[in-house]
Amino acid sequence: MKIKRYVAPDMRQAMREVREDQGPEAVILSTRRLAEGIEIIAAIDYDEALMREASRQGAAPAEAPAPRADNSPVPTPSTPPPLPLAARTAPAPTPAPPRITERAAERVAERVAARAHERPAPAPRAVPTPAVPAPAATVKAPVVEPPAAAPLMERAAQDTARLRNELGSMREMLEVQLSSLAWNDLERRQPLRARVLREMTRIGIEADVARRLVDELPEQINAEQARYLPLGMLSRRLVVSGRALADDAPMVTALVGPTGVGKTTTIAKLAAGAVMRHGADQVALVSTDHYRIGAAAQLEHYGRLLGVRVYPAYDGDSLRKVLEILRDRHTVLIDTAGVASHDPRLNQQLDTLAQANELRATLVLAANTHAQSLDDAVRAYQPLQPRACILTKLDEAPNLGGALSVLIRHRLELDYVTDGQRVPEDISVADARVLVCRAAQSQKANAPDDGVMADRFGLAVAGA
Repeated sequence: MKIKRYVAPDMRQAMREVREDQGPEAVILSTRRLAEGIEIIAAIDYDEALMREASRQGAAPAEAPAPRADNSPVPTPSTPPPLPLAARTAPAPTPAPPRITERAAERVAERVAARAHERPAPAPRAVPTPAVPAPAATVKAPVVEPPAAAPLMERAAQDTARLRNELGSMREMLEVQLSSLAWNDLERRQPLRARVLREMTRIGIEADVARRLVDELPEQINAEQARYLPLGMLSRRLVVSGRALADDAPMVTALVGPTGVGKTTTIAKLAAGAVMRHGADQVALVSTDHYRIGAAAQLEHYGRLLGVRVYPAYDGDSLRKVLEILRDRHTVLIDTAGVASHDPRLNQQLDTLAQANELRATLVLAANTHAQSLDDAVRAYQPLQPRACILTKLDEAPNLGGALSVLIRHRLELDYVTDGQRVPEDISVADARVLVCRAAQSQKANAPDDGVMADRFGLAVAGA
């Protein structure tokens, strides 16, 4: 029999390590929560008779059983073998709480009896005479101290915490087992849909978007449809505006977004296209970024190269005045400071832009950013109601699945994409089919294993 100890940050990882190392026939001997995570003691080639003999030998020196009157052999309690890994789906019986009530009552009774023996007998009360009444004596009753409840309360709190930890470990173990069973059942019943989910996970599509795509697939599909149909559905879910780089309609556009997404460089690319189509005298740049050192200087450098004037705006009033001056210009591009979603200055920037009339807010997102950070940025700038989005740094993104998932989830209209630093070459009008094909080809990693797929889709499949 081979016994091994596993320590992992959570129960899912621990169970996965046991399954990969010892296989589904492994036996879980014990689980315990430690400071560094979950400890599991597992065994393979489990011998029930050997463990029962070892438990009898270990328990003999501690307490010898008393012989019976009829000289019959005393039955030795046998320890039931632990359940195998695949069968541990039901929670273990809750251990009985320690019997502390009787011991506490015995200590209280002993203390009260001791104080009763030590108490002096009361003196006989004198009978007062009618002529001179004796003053009434004040008798102070002895104070009986309550038993010490602090150790009992501390012990009860420890037992409660231990029980909660055990229940949490059992719940995690059940979730791991249920998700694994549900995913295996989906692969058995609907292998093509499971293949689509695995491919969507490989290219980085978020779990909620992938599930919606699979739910919209026809009931009967073949292998060829399972390969190409989800990509087509993914491209149809992307909303693109088709706006040209140099639109003929006059516009005032403010580019907003987190720090480092490339707003200033994107403004230079848009301004260059507008200058080539409408002339430098019809284009103006406005800088509201007075937080970063050199931000305004960078925009002024682009303005000198393009022959376009740059106007500063410090607050909402100055921005309104600048826009009033530039009302006859065809294209006005406003550069804003990059502010994170949790930065307190974000509300101030939103108030400043909200005071400007007829302003088209465009959200700039970097494709090489984690999907959760992109989602937080979209929610943070939602009060501005951005009418469009620009996706930058496609050349620096390992995969585009996270960015496409955020655009689909929030139904953001995509104007342009950028994939380099060159001005104005590295910007183009967004094309949904090109983006999806690029996402499918950019990620060359292997298909995710069953454990990852069970974690992402197992519980959702079981709940459905």
